[in-house]
Amino acid sequence: MRVLVADDEIHIRTLLKITLEMAGYEVDVAADGQEALERIEERIPDLILLDIKMPNLNGWQVCERLKADEKTRKIPIIMVTAFGQKEARQRSMDLGADEFIPKPFETPALLETIKRILDRPNA
Repeated sequence: MRVLVADDEIHIRTLLKITLEMAGYEVDVAADGQEALERIEERIPDLILLDIKMPNLNGWQVCERLKADEKTRKIPIIMVTAFGQKEARQRSMDLGADEFIPKPFETPALLETIKRILDRPNA
């Protein structure tokens, strides 16, 4: 299973890449929203971990574009973000995100959420 990690913070990208690879996932990374869309165009992932606050295109803009496109609308998206407010969660879900995990996150809980979403029928 392939996961795309899109986050502008290099330490978060690196942590998630190492953690996910150790859990057996193939991982692509992107430093901003535009790069995330380019990576997805190159190779469609099975799941996306998407930060909200990123340069060029933010996570909400990326999510909205992906959910509007027939070939990417079914890719599960988990927003992993420092925006912990209720409004940020609601907006993420309204745009089509499958889950919302505030930073700082607990790695075991994140891995369990990824597994649960990928194990769903039609994920």
